[in-house]
Amino acid sequence: MTYPEPRYLGDTGEINATYLPHGAPPDITYQNGGSCTYLATGATTDGKFGLYRWDMGAKPSGPAPHFHRSLTESFFILTGTVRIYNGREWITTVPGDFVHVPEGGIHGFRNESGEPASLLLIFSPGAPREGYFEGIAEWAASGRTDQEFFVKHDTFWVDEK
Repeated sequence: MTYPEPRYLGDTGEINATYLPHGAPPDITYQNGGSCTYLATGATTDGKFGLYRWDMGAKPSGPAPHFHRSLTESFFILTGTVRIYNGREWITTVPGDFVHVPEGGIHGFRNESGEPASLLLIFSPGAPREGYFEGIAEWAASGRTDQEFFVKHDTFWVDEK
């Protein structure tokens, strides 16, 4: 593997870093006590990746097994205990654990511990996941049941193996 072709061709560099201070409010707060903070969206990374902080409350929560056709998804556990479905079984992950799921990989994640938990979600490439995260908050409030929303956001539900 080699370095990609340069995308910045200037000679002096640019001042263009972004900063999100610790304690900044989340972008979305869910009814179950969880929240999502947009650290780096696909729009801000020019489509390279998306990075989100997912904070789960003490109530059980998290998506059932599913896969994505166009995205890889990775999980880095920050706090608490998170159960991650690896396509075969639910594994228990703890702070410092990392799980990577390539395109098509069946996965899910849950907090079933009764305590808060937090993780980083990394998507590559940087698809517009914000619409999905905001939409699932609306789903929870409205009780919608159409699958078109999930297909639009490259999320395909499967039964546990």
